[in-house]
Amino acid sequence: MNSALRNPLLFAVMAAMLAAVGFGQSWQVALTILNLCLISAVMALGLNIQWGYAGLFNVGVMGFAAVGGVATVLISKAPVVDAWAAGGWRLGISFVLLLATAAVVVLVRRWLGPGPIRSIATAVMVIGGYFLIRVFFDPATEAIEAVNSAKTGYLGGLGLPVLLSWIVGGVLAAGVAWFIGKVALGLRSDYFAIATLGISEIVIAILKNEDWLARGVKNVTGLKRPVPYELNLQSDVWFNDSAAWLGVSVIEASSIFVKLCYAVLFLAVLLFVVALSERALKSPWGRMMRAIRDNEDAAEAMGKDVKRRHLQIFIIGSAVIGIAGAMLVTLDGQFTPGTYQPLRFTFLIWIMVIIGGSGNNWGSVLGGFLVWFVWIEAEPAGLWLMDVITSGFDDDSPLRKHLLNAAPHMRLVIMGVILLLVMRFAPRGLLPEVVRR
Repeated sequence: MNSALRNPLLFAVMAAMLAAVGFGQSWQVALTILNLCLISAVMALGLNIQWGYAGLFNVGVMGFAAVGGVATVLISKAPVVDAWAAGGWRLGISFVLLLATAAVVVLVRRWLGPGPIRSIATAVMVIGGYFLIRVFFDPATEAIEAVNSAKTGYLGGLGLPVLLSWIVGGVLAAGVAWFIGKVALGLRSDYFAIATLGISEIVIAILKNEDWLARGVKNVTGLKRPVPYELNLQSDVWFNDSAAWLGVSVIEASSIFVKLCYAVLFLAVLLFVVALSERALKSPWGRMMRAIRDNEDAAEAMGKDVKRRHLQIFIIGSAVIGIAGAMLVTLDGQFTPGTYQPLRFTFLIWIMVIIGGSGNNWGSVLGGFLVWFVWIEAEPAGLWLMDVITSGFDDDSPLRKHLLNAAPHMRLVIMGVILLLVMRFAPRGLLPEVVRR
């Protein structure tokens, strides 16, 4: 089928599936799925920029998403004044010492030539700087975490609009990507994948254990929202009149309206990222990146700085993932480090890119929508299927109980079947990369 016809047809089918959920279940469920699909599409776009453009095997997607998520806390939450008073100044000194240690190490390594003396000097300065930092850092964190630990126990944020955290989340994720890239991009693709997974686990472990930063596993709730609150809408006369005119209860109408507001914001971000991605992909820069992806040796022989370009694309893709992570936490209204499971959800994001079509931005968007839709709807569909299959059994039948309890695992079965079918009949994805000669 012609791509000009296939693309809108597949997206029309996806829209019809969401509409079917709206008519068959409820529009609140449909809009919830839509919002999660939009965020997943942005995250899949970030991974597609890294893998589809440059062939970078990033398995640390959840780490960058978590960095974006913590940005919403650091930006939107009000500062905890007592915590800052208790240990803020010592924490500030420890970070100044960290920067000073890094600067001294860089300067000394540039001053000393290669050899054992430089290595010994570097080790001494790093170890000495570490213990000096701990002198201020440990008492600071203990004092901060002791401040009303049931409700706060952390520094809080800047109290700024939550939408700003989406930008900051991308910037922070880009900074982490720069550090990782400087260390690991010289490795082979399989070792690079292991490195990104390991660093992702480290990032999430830090967020879980450093209570002073974002309360750790105690979670941060009550984050600011960029859209109206349902209770405020329900108390407005104009909204009550509008709900009555539409023949919908004010509670249901307020919930749908809020979800629609989120959908508009997420859609705006998605379209903006897609537009920039499409422009970059079709530019000379995009052609250069694909040339590097297809043959690094040939590109390097032609004078291209492969490592530098890989670092560039890794930073850009990670920034997009960080934005998606901030969007997800904004939608949830809380930051929960324990929900970030690198292997499980990174696997889902990779499936989105593979099924949609690696190297095709619109394919990644379609994959994000399809995979997340199936992930959400597979459980109720599986429960209905098991109920139908076991309808002839007694309610107390062990086999019926077992099959009904196993219904949630149908999402994994269905996801595997879809992946196998796509890899068999459309190995380049539903919307494959368009190669222009």
